[in-house]
Amino acid sequence: MKKQNALIPYLRPVSDILLITPPFTQLNTPYPATAYLKGFLNTKNIATEQIDLGIEVILELFSQKRMTEIFARSQVQGKELSSNAKRIFALREEYLATVEPVIAFLQGKQPTLARQIASENFLPQASRFDQLSELDYAFGTMGHQDKAKHLATLYLEDLSDFIVECVDPDFGFSRYAERIGRSANSFDELYDKLQGPMTYVDEVTIEVLKAKLTPSEGNLSPTPLLQVSPPAQRTSEGSREAKGASENAPHFKGSTSNTSNARQPTELPDYQTTLACLSVPFPGNLYSAFRCAKWLKETYPGIKTAMGGGFANTELRSVNDARVFQFFDYITLDDGELPLELLHEHCSPKTSAAPAVPRLKPLLKRTFHLEDGEVIYNDFSLRRDYRMHETGTPDYTGLPLDRYISVIEIANPMHSLWSDGRWNKLTMAHGCYWGKCTFCDVSLDYIGNYQPVQATLLVDRMEELIAQTGENGFHFVDEAAPPALMRDLALEIIRRKLRLTWWTNIRFEKSFTPDLCRLLQASGCIAVSGGLEVASDRLLELIKKGVTVEQVARVTAAFTDAGIMVHSYLMYGYPTQTVQETVDSLEMVRQLFEAGTIQSGFWHQFALTAHSPVGLEPEAYGIIPHHQPIGFANNDVQFTDSTGIDHSRFSFGLKKSLFNYMHGMCFDYPLSEWFDFAVPKTTISPDYIAAALEYEDDSLSRKSARIIWLGGEPEVTDPGADQLEIRLFDRRDTDVVTFDEGRGAWLLSMLKRIGDRDQSLMTLAELRINYEAAFSDFEDFWYTEEMTLVRGYGLLVV
Repeated sequence: MKKQNALIPYLRPVSDILLITPPFTQLNTPYPATAYLKGFLNTKNIATEQIDLGIEVILELFSQKRMTEIFARSQVQGKELSSNAKRIFALREEYLATVEPVIAFLQGKQPTLARQIASENFLPQASRFDQLSELDYAFGTMGHQDKAKHLATLYLEDLSDFIVECVDPDFGFSRYAERIGRSANSFDELYDKLQGPMTYVDEVTIEVLKAKLTPSEGNLSPTPLLQVSPPAQRTSEGSREAKGASENAPHFKGSTSNTSNARQPTELPDYQTTLACLSVPFPGNLYSAFRCAKWLKETYPGIKTAMGGGFANTELRSVNDARVFQFFDYITLDDGELPLELLHEHCSPKTSAAPAVPRLKPLLKRTFHLEDGEVIYNDFSLRRDYRMHETGTPDYTGLPLDRYISVIEIANPMHSLWSDGRWNKLTMAHGCYWGKCTFCDVSLDYIGNYQPVQATLLVDRMEELIAQTGENGFHFVDEAAPPALMRDLALEIIRRKLRLTWWTNIRFEKSFTPDLCRLLQASGCIAVSGGLEVASDRLLELIKKGVTVEQVARVTAAFTDAGIMVHSYLMYGYPTQTVQETVDSLEMVRQLFEAGTIQSGFWHQFALTAHSPVGLEPEAYGIIPHHQPIGFANNDVQFTDSTGIDHSRFSFGLKKSLFNYMHGMCFDYPLSEWFDFAVPKTTISPDYIAAALEYEDDSLSRKSARIIWLGGEPEVTDPGADQLEIRLFDRRDTDVVTFDEGRGAWLLSMLKRIGDRDQSLMTLAELRINYEAAFSDFEDFWYTEEMTLVRGYGLLVV
């Protein structure tokens, strides 16, 4: 028997699966899908690597080398440039001299550059800088580092405008060729574009991907570690004839040095891959995903390609165009863990090399593929999906965490969270615990399948991620985090004495009391985002939102008073919405911002989706959908509203007013000022929100709520006359309260008991019973001035 070649030159384990995020998503932090999948596959001992092409391509584009090419290309397009583009081109040497220092600054590598940038004399300026009149006012609360980040962001946006006008009209920082991916009922346009020449961004993307995958010339072992598949006839999935892995399997270059933005050479091949999986979360990733898959199939004919992610989950549930599978062998739906595990088994060398048997369909999970040239939906596996507690901890290994760039598009601390800072991403609960909103895809798994994770396991995962990434900031990417689980999470963080920062998405429901918000803040929660949607009680009821405007005002005030920032998602154009309701909704929003209960927001026009209750029963909401034949994507559906109102007319005015409200400006402007057409006066009382914020404390009604003490250890003195003087401390203040000796001693013993993090939590009912065993009138005692002060120092009912 011939002796096998030694495998020593391969210093790293073989990677069976390559996970790719195509351009573009976020600039400041990785989109979490590949990290989630890698974490799960670790639990199955399946070797994986991941690439975030989004950040890799952005860093390549905004380099001196590529910007030199872009400026050169702009002169051979043969079209007249705008005055703004001409200005940028005239200042090209300034841009070439500053682009790499700016990127380094936004990566946190040159913090001292902030002072030069903030001086406004360092960066060349084009049209994006026209909005700077209120800059000093806006950054009075944010500081010169954030001001410099904002200016650097405007600088990059100027360059982006130049690229769009002169080189590649599809470019965008967080999306590419997004229009093609929106409601692409037919695959024709996307297919035709893929048959055409590559754009400049395509060329850069493929160069970056190629650099990651090209085998090293130093391959000392001719024997491949993995077979892609043996030489064979066309498979049952209709893929092209497979060749030996030595020809077809790409070696993946693991990350080397993160100290430079330049791609680094690799001395030895690290991985061979049998399955390349592209996660497509948004329409703005779709085209690039297909372009990358096309290159992979052409370059490595034996490799299998798969697509999953949010776009597939919502848009590709009815795909039937066989041409799609020229690019992707498989498209999986919903949670990717089990489908990917089964694909790995199906594509593995052992499976591919099995002796001939009567052909059976592979046992896959929620997977589209070709069978004899026809698209089939393969859900033949009887294995159950993994529960959230079985999916492992996300693994960011291989991603260049120190090379992401933090940007600030708007001078608003809450709004900047999405683009500024590196966040570890986790999920408290799969799906939505409410699951009733009529505009939402409640019929789909990502909403309808609710699975919470235990708080102890969540905090275990947080500690693992801190150790893995060195970052202690967390963004919980829930559809709507459950209040009870948020409480338990906060208590567990506090019990373990962790110091970290986190934020999440919520529903503005009454469970978020002032005390619960204070507990969340004490655990490190800095912000929440939630949907007010249409600020009209009639429409909120029609939406089945389960909240009222008054309730939203109280909940947002509770968060804000606790020091937690609030962002609200706002909607206009909901079916049957009148012009009057749109104006009144804007007035509600104006009052909420003026009252300081909301710091940030975003207006979007209602979009009808095929899988929402409105989409499934349009006649119940007074709309007529315009369905198209579906060969590819099916989600957004055009429709006619029975009101006949053109809601798009309101878009600019709503967004302009909100932009000013977020900067604390123009609250005294009449609402009609924001529109270039006549609108009715609001019917909302000018003090509606102020009145809603005046309500009585009902904490004693929550008998099963837990009692917790967050304050410092009290100091006791005895002033005599059968009294106890208790000095209270928190992080900022000190106060003294006086009780009679009996009640003072009781209070001190209770504070010691409920302040012990290792003790089980006492309920409010138990506290009341304990008090009334020695005294009477607990309610009168609870609402005394002294107890109100004690509660303010950290005695919480949660």
